[in-house]
Amino acid sequence: MSMRHSGGEPIVIQREVRGVIVPAGVEVNLRAGTIGYITQSLGGSFTIYVEGNLFRIAGEDGDAIGKEPLPRPELPPGATDADFNRLVWDQLRTCFDPEIPINIVDLGLIYECTVKPNDEGTRDVEVRMTLTAPGCGMGEVLVADVRDKLTIIPTIRKATVDLVFDPPWNQSMMSESARLQTGMM
Repeated sequence: MSMRHSGGEPIVIQREVRGVIVPAGVEVNLRAGTIGYITQSLGGSFTIYVEGNLFRIAGEDGDAIGKEPLPRPELPPGATDADFNRLVWDQLRTCFDPEIPINIVDLGLIYECTVKPNDEGTRDVEVRMTLTAPGCGMGEVLVADVRDKLTIIPTIRKATVDLVFDPPWNQSMMSESARLQTGMM
């Protein structure tokens, strides 16, 4: 996908870093010294524009473009189940479509999120989610982002993320604020 640069924070890639071409979902290595622009830096990952293409850089590789990773989520002492569920949904809201600056919860991509306590005090989380378009090459990248963001929550033993396309996503599934932000009211 080639698009014109429309502004953003200039960056120089400081070390070789893995990037994922948006929206194809293909991994590439970006060379140190390459000049680009950050077009989106939401939820801890970065979308950068380099030489006519968009690339997603994982948050843990932010140092390659001079950025710090987000702090890990924490549970307050004596956290209740409601506190835990809120933290899970807060983490889901840190996952963003690399092309649309709206989190996947407000986009309406999360169909179900179930937290199951285990005997040893840990929890398993199961998520059913979809994409805005079934053929999107970024699907597995978003699934991995959701799984990674959930498994760093204290006490989560396992996060399972299933990508489903039934029912098909449509714009009416977006939150009101997301529709307002994208001009789809």
